[in-house]
Amino acid sequence: MIEILMIEDDLELADILIDYLKQHNINVTNYDSPELAISALRLKKYDLIILDLSLPEIDGIDVCRMIREHYSTPIIISSARSNISDKAACFSLGADDYMPKPYDTQELIFRIKSILRRCNIDESDENKKDNTAIFVLNEEKMEILKEEKVLNLTNAEYHILAYLIKKAGFVVSREELLSNVDSIKYESSYKSIDVLIGRVRNKIEENSKKPKYIYSIRGVGYKLVNG
Repeated sequence: MIEILMIEDDLELADILIDYLKQHNINVTNYDSPELAISALRLKKYDLIILDLSLPEIDGIDVCRMIREHYSTPIIISSARSNISDKAACFSLGADDYMPKPYDTQELIFRIKSILRRCNIDESDENKKDNTAIFVLNEEKMEILKEEKVLNLTNAEYHILAYLIKKAGFVVSREELLSNVDSIKYESSYKSIDVLIGRVRNKIEENSKKPKYIYSIRGVGYKLVNG
């Protein structure tokens, strides 16, 4: 049975989700206290976390940060707060999905199963992680290899792809790229970032219109999958 830790202070909603997910072979343990929930993570391994943002003791964004400092458990944000700054903060900290309330419980099931499928693939290859990385960054030579072949990249393309490789598995906002990638700081618009990502995709993807390495996270930025 899938084990989920939920951090939700709306106990009525929590009960509804617990009952519904149980019908789909998913066991949910809910805590309305973030501190108790984090303590529970130390005692038991969970497959996934559902995290509300508007919590009484600690803001959910800070809870997401605290969890990511010690655990790689997938996190779905479940919140009535739908502004882009909250979404960007959560994805930057390593959240895997963001579901604005209210949402359809069936959609929650689909998203849970989709995330767990991806994680199961990653976990099965965990011990071979370094050997199965698609992209290898060599900063001394300023080279990036894809499947052991050196990519032909411009200076800007190299630096933006290198940054995404370092942040592989995490969502990187356009603002973060502009602030941290020196060679593209002069390109001050988000549109120029999108154009540059498009050029990189043309060089690393089999089909740039259906990318499998650099994913667009609508309204936020990009996520690189490396392996």
